[in-house]
Amino acid sequence: MHRRNFLAATSGYALSALALPDLDSITRRTKCAPAAAVRVGAGEVAAVKQMVKALGDAAAEFGGGHARHLAVRYLTDDVAPWLNGKYTEVTGRELFAATSQLVHLAGWMAQDEGHDPEHQGRAQQYYAHAYRLAAEARDPELSATALRGLAVQAIDLGFRAEAVQLAEACVRYGKDLDNSRAVAYYQATLANAAAQDNDHKLATRHLTLSESAIGHSGTSAGESWAAHYSPGRWAHESAMILARLGDLDAAEEHLRLALDIHGLDRRRTRAIVLADLGGVRLRQGDLDGALATWNDFADCADGIRSIKVHTAADDMRTRLNRFRGMPEADQLRQKAAALIS
Repeated sequence: MHRRNFLAATSGYALSALALPDLDSITRRTKCAPAAAVRVGAGEVAAVKQMVKALGDAAAEFGGGHARHLAVRYLTDDVAPWLNGKYTEVTGRELFAATSQLVHLAGWMAQDEGHDPEHQGRAQQYYAHAYRLAAEARDPELSATALRGLAVQAIDLGFRAEAVQLAEACVRYGKDLDNSRAVAYYQATLANAAAQDNDHKLATRHLTLSESAIGHSGTSAGESWAAHYSPGRWAHESAMILARLGDLDAAEEHLRLALDIHGLDRRRTRAIVLADLGGVRLRQGDLDGALATWNDFADCADGIRSIKVHTAADDMRTRLNRFRGMPEADQLRQKAAALIS
């Protein structure tokens, strides 16, 4: 499909996801399961949650392209029959919620594996399905998180108005949650979408709300789906919002905060933050700082299968073209070429 046609189609599809849920689906399934359907209980739900954690940990370290086929195979071969099995309404909601996490993870993996229409189209379909499963499970946090996935993808694809609309829906779903990390997560998403849409006022307001929420999040992550949104990850996202709003000094401060004070426990995330920090330092005129930071990025990114990491390496290589003939820059360009290949 031509990329422009793909973008137009997926833009509309993302917004249509807002009307997908069938909130009585689980209730009907408990009343009309086939006699031969497999019986599902707490053990199967626990198994899905454990697989989400294991596959999510691997993807966070090595990128979405690392084990997506495993997530998809587990979803289709093991979990799909359970969704069509026999269970109580309580178990059904827990099963749908756990499956929503697995489907969302498969979407994130596809989005992180490739920027082509095939991968991005799959990601969008997975996010929409994750949203429907979460809504049917009556889980507002998972619903909001799935909408966030669609909003971030709309940002990446350049659909600014759709991104703002999806991010606003994401915030609405999460507004009553008693989970400060989740609230910070969704408010920052809307701030990011607004910054991309050049709405300085809206971006600043929701970035402030996000900062207030993360400040009340405490140090314990808990078991929430949004628990991974640590102060360090918030510092990284807010830094890039600030950079888009033109405040490079504050952006650098937040990026250093993410790396040096909070730390980042996933190698993929750390590599992306280092790449972003190098770019901000270059824009500030600090070439030596940019080169040193990008060297750390190149070392950290080795072996990661992530389109975001590859895009960062390509961006770095392009920006270093203006410094051809400088040994440090030429060496970095060679490292970037190796990462991309």
